[in-house]
Amino acid sequence: MNQYKIFAQRVGLIGITNLLISLSGIIFLPILTKNLSIEEYGMWNQLMVTVGIVPSVALLGLPYAMTRFLPALEKREEIQEAFYSIFFVVTVASVAASLLIYIFSNGIANKLFDSNILVVKTLIIILFFECLNNLFFNYFRATQQIKKYSILLSIQTLLNIVLVSFFVITGRGIFGAFLGFMLKGAVIFLITFLLIISEVGFKIPRFLNMKKSLRFSLPTIPGNLSSWIVDSSDRYVIGILLGTAFVGLYSPGYTLGTMINMFFAPLTFILPSALSKYYDNGNFEEVRTILSYATKYFILIAIPSAFGLSMLSKPILMILTTPEIATQGCLITPFTALSSLLFGVYGIISNVYVLEKRTKIISKIWLLSSILNLTLNFVFVPKMGILGAAVTTLIAFLFSFAVTWKYCSKSSMFDIKAEFIMKCVIASLLMSLIIIEMKPDGLYGIIITIGICAAFYAIIMFLFKGFEEKELDFFKSMIKNQ
Repeated sequence: MNQYKIFAQRVGLIGITNLLISLSGIIFLPILTKNLSIEEYGMWNQLMVTVGIVPSVALLGLPYAMTRFLPALEKREEIQEAFYSIFFVVTVASVAASLLIYIFSNGIANKLFDSNILVVKTLIIILFFECLNNLFFNYFRATQQIKKYSILLSIQTLLNIVLVSFFVITGRGIFGAFLGFMLKGAVIFLITFLLIISEVGFKIPRFLNMKKSLRFSLPTIPGNLSSWIVDSSDRYVIGILLGTAFVGLYSPGYTLGTMINMFFAPLTFILPSALSKYYDNGNFEEVRTILSYATKYFILIAIPSAFGLSMLSKPILMILTTPEIATQGCLITPFTALSSLLFGVYGIISNVYVLEKRTKIISKIWLLSSILNLTLNFVFVPKMGILGAAVTTLIAFLFSFAVTWKYCSKSSMFDIKAEFIMKCVIASLLMSLIIIEMKPDGLYGIIITIGICAAFYAIIMFLFKGFEEKELDFFKSMIKNQ
């Protein structure tokens, strides 16, 4: 039971950190939408999308390999060799990616950033730091230094809020927002690199295991790229076809729907390295228990959250943004909330592929999803506007989820009953009647409604006996061992 206790503590710690990250997105909404033009806010969202795609390609999937193989290393020399081999390769790849963006900076500025070449030049520096910081954070993840990782991630989030908000509120516009983001990256780079050097020292690597790492990581690149296309390319398509102003209208509703991500982010962070140890040691029952409980309790929280966010979208956006954005954005939230729900379940159960070292399957699934998503985007967006982008995103996530669920459910690595899912859906529908009746308006009204709905949902699930006796015993034992 002790290993479950440690696992739960780590999930809780990462959960608190991801709550802060999710709230930062909400904090930014009023600061950015009320101090920038709608076009400038659209450029900010293009930055967020670009920061998501470039590292996933430039890093060659090597942070993923680090997470998979580093936990098994115990000797300092082995850790040094593994880390610095990956570090040097990633540094070269990051420089190459930055140079490539510099060469095509004029075209990128014209297509995505309203011809603002200055912000694109700043973007080049931002992306370099983001690539290396991504690698450094994955080192702490791979070595199971969850407390240190959480503190650093919290510092990064707070720095980002403070610096970006300062430059925007003081009237420096979109360039100020980019400048604040860049300074945050530079500070975090210095802190994390110094911490790693103090911990493992420095060594010129001999690249002894790079073939093994690249053999594992390179097949994940198409999957990462395709996953990004499904999750984020809609902003690029909207920007190209409709303009950055429409990106600004689309993004707040999208951001609100993806708040569900904060519930599964801790699990997708902890699970790969935690499950790898059990799986490699032949403890398959431990893997089954953790995957089953992780999936069940994500569903328990995510389904009512999707209902609640969808129904409260307009009053929340009215508080955080402008009436124009709220009117458009509230139509987007239900689709992105359901997409996040599906992606969260996928993110948990797809660990089966990783444990079996079948990363090529992940790439194939997301490649097909990305082709489907891009094709439908170019068909639906011109006809349906920003709503078309939300619909196509949901279709693509549904496809990825369905294929993964069909395969992974046959592996006997986890067990989720359809009856439990139906109980969550029915309880959420009953909870929704309260929102319809209360019609909350204003911050206090929304907070009170959320509190009442959460309590009502918990009572209904208890009456439905959504928890089995062995699961209650499991968590009671975990609490006693705290």
